[in-house]
Amino acid sequence: MNQQLPPDAAAALAALAEVVYVSPDYEGVYAAICKTAVQVIPSCDHASISTLTAGGTLTPHGATDEYAEQIDGFESALRDGPCYDAIVTDSYQVDADLTVNPTWPELSRLVLAHTPVRGMIGYRVLVGPRKAGSLNLFSDTPGGFAGASADLGVVLASFASVALSAAAQNHRADTLLNGLHSNREIGKAIGLLMATHDLSEDAALDLLKRASQDLNRKLVDVAREVVDRHPNGA
Repeated sequence: MNQQLPPDAAAALAALAEVVYVSPDYEGVYAAICKTAVQVIPSCDHASISTLTAGGTLTPHGATDEYAEQIDGFESALRDGPCYDAIVTDSYQVDADLTVNPTWPELSRLVLAHTPVRGMIGYRVLVGPRKAGSLNLFSDTPGGFAGASADLGVVLASFASVALSAAAQNHRADTLLNGLHSNREIGKAIGLLMATHDLSEDAALDLLKRASQDLNRKLVDVAREVVDRHPNGA
């Protein structure tokens, strides 16, 4: 495989990296990856990322249009196709021309009947050691997914795995930071209640918990209000 990326592809991947680090939510990353696939991979007209549930249902993410979502739906119903095979194998799955001896006959029949797609590729996408799903590329041109397109798809799929790993790590970091912030708010409220009402730490926490239950609000929200309304809370 040629390791030298075309300038446009390199620029698109650089832009995608910015999306990952500026807005590291999964759905945003899925959408950015699929949009990039259509932009940089020759003959790629539609793209999606699918994840496979324990029950065997495919869930599409970031689909560029209704055709990508529709084909994901066909694969989910049939439990067969390049996405399914890519998730359980170590290599990408391709049928460059659905009109000639299709690899997945029933899926191809539905795709040819209901969409303009004439070629499909599925690449396994990973988050760390865990299988996350498949990057699915679709072409309206029979035979459009030649060697260069398939090779560039491999690069994008590898980048997608890195991007999703980054999103997962950032999500965990956000969760930890939010938890730390919440704990600080609760601790500050407990301290104020202890000082104001001469309560023990346990009694102050119990008071916050009862208020949270009575008001049907999160403990941290009640704590934040205690802090905000207290003259010495700042």
